[in-house]
Amino acid sequence: MKRSFLSHLVLGILLFLLISCGNKAISIDASRVTIYPAPSNEILSKDYTLEVNGKKVDIYLAKIADVENPPEWTLKPEDVGGPYSFSYFDFSGEVHIKITSLNKPLNNLVILPLSADIKPKVDGNTITFTINKPSKLSIEPDGRLEPLLIFANPLEINPSKQDDPNVIYFGPGIHKPENIKLSSGQTLYIAGGAIVKGGVEVSGDNIKIMGRGILCGNDWKWRQGPGAMIGMREATNVVVEDIILRGSWGWTIPIYNCDSVTITNIKLVCSRNPNDDGINPVNSQRVFIRDCFIRTDDDCIAMKGVDLGSDNDNVEYITVENCILWSDRARVFLLGHESRAQYMRHIVLRNLDILHFNMSPFLFEPGEEMTIEDVLVENVRINADYPAQSGEQTFDLIRLRPTINQYMKTQVPGKINNVQFKNIALTGEEKEGWYPIWVIGADEEHEVTNVTFENISRFSHLLDENSSQVRIEENTKNIRFINSRDKQ
Repeated sequence: MKRSFLSHLVLGILLFLLISCGNKAISIDASRVTIYPAPSNEILSKDYTLEVNGKKVDIYLAKIADVENPPEWTLKPEDVGGPYSFSYFDFSGEVHIKITSLNKPLNNLVILPLSADIKPKVDGNTITFTINKPSKLSIEPDGRLEPLLIFANPLEINPSKQDDPNVIYFGPGIHKPENIKLSSGQTLYIAGGAIVKGGVEVSGDNIKIMGRGILCGNDWKWRQGPGAMIGMREATNVVVEDIILRGSWGWTIPIYNCDSVTITNIKLVCSRNPNDDGINPVNSQRVFIRDCFIRTDDDCIAMKGVDLGSDNDNVEYITVENCILWSDRARVFLLGHESRAQYMRHIVLRNLDILHFNMSPFLFEPGEEMTIEDVLVENVRINADYPAQSGEQTFDLIRLRPTINQYMKTQVPGKINNVQFKNIALTGEEKEGWYPIWVIGADEEHEVTNVTFENISRFSHLLDENSSQVRIEENTKNIRFINSRDKQ
């Protein structure tokens, strides 16, 4: 068969490129960067500058501890600093990042998570480094005080079309719809460079929330916003991906009586108000939370069972994986304080980085006869932190304790059964009395049973049942420690 002139031409061009490049590989997917300019009247950060491949990237602000007349138990600005900074862009290939700190020296700079293995070059108040995969990074000249968060996303593929009748579309700029209602088959699209001020109500089937922009709650005081920032009720097959949520006035993403919800690559830059839980699966099933960044004042992930009266009130088949988590005042994972479901079960918490926290990262405290069971927690890296607002109080690393508290209508404890913690590493500075493991049942009918701790490392020391930082108390059965690393 004779080759056409066009095919000969293509082969010739490829041969020329190979000869021209010598032994160098040809990059078919060269480095690309998409930058979204901020709206012209948005107040930007004056703490940092950021360049990606020599292009300026705008840096936003997230308010913190901003509640008026705060209760005594809330965060104070002196505990967590002033507003913190965040930025976002999309890219492929490898990009060069340059950051200048305008107000803080970089002598004590830390870039979290440590698992990202970023080793910057420091030159005075400027750092440079490269990344070659999507990343969520906290640039910290002074710990949790006024960091710069960088959200480096993959390139956007097939964004929603503005003229699609099933799409509610917000382009670049500031918008204030206040309340957005999504029903079956609809998509909310927030484009890069857009700031949408309001809350979203989700109810129905096959609903999506997408884009690169910001859903913002800064205009509403504590507990006074329109519903929740993204509130789901009796919804099925919901997808939320890629957007940033800023400054929630209460629970940020409560999920009531829903089935099959997937939340991917969202970024919560909160901690403006108390009670701003990140994501709350409430009497819901098959909730998948992946590749997210969550910073809150209150609990990052709190699973709850309340009175909804549905056919299945259980909280089950919940997966949280590949996420970066940060709670300024409360827990990272809270299971059980609203316990009026029969079960919380089939839960997987996997491959997580916990950057900062205050109270126990893992607090499982069921009541009202609810059973927490079939839980796997594995491959978790925890950065030890000692918040100033804790005073003389210390907190547990892991607490498993059926209990009774003020949130429970039926004042009886619950149960815990079949829980596995595997490959958990607490690193950083060790302080006496902080972050033990505590396991205790309530009574003979409300026990903690069949719990395995495998390769639990506390400041490079593997724990076992005889460690001084381990408390296994009454009304427990079959609590085991396994250190498989010792056998290697």
